[in-house]
Amino acid sequence: MTNNNNLPEGFYEDNDRELGWDDEIQNDGPDFVLLPEGDYDFEVVTFERARHSGSEKLPPCNKAVVHIKVTGKEGSTTIKHNLFLHTKTEGMLCAFFAGIGQRKKGEKLSMNWNSVPGSKGRCKIGIRKWKNKDSGEEYSSNEIKKFYEPAEKSPTQQATFQPGTF
Repeated sequence: MTNNNNLPEGFYEDNDRELGWDDEIQNDGPDFVLLPEGDYDFEVVTFERARHSGSEKLPPCNKAVVHIKVTGKEGSTTIKHNLFLHTKTEGMLCAFFAGIGQRKKGEKLSMNWNSVPGSKGRCKIGIRKWKNKDSGEEYSSNEIKKFYEPAEKSPTQQATFQPGTF
């Protein structure tokens, strides 16, 4: 569900406002959920148009920051996934649009970003670990490793032989 700003429900509330230096605070925010590595169904909650400022591997370009909700038995988490609009990452864009059912392998596609929110699919989730440069503290978060095409079965969905069934 999205609000008028095309942001996930609860992402920004109507009473959201800037805090003053002396304001009182009490909202702890949502609990963080780290899902185990594996294959999960997902829903694209929303996306933001943004700009990549450039890096060693990729020059400046447009990017879509896609907010993807994934639910497991441990709870739900929303993963921010960057999709860079550059020919070097065209394969990743193709995989994403195939994963949400808007493209078939080998087809040309004009990316329809307005139809992305609410799209569903299946993906492989991994765990990314990194250290804070200042404190040396280690952190973990979920990341999307792969988008499965709708017709493609993830390894956990592979059919198993059952005698007497067809």
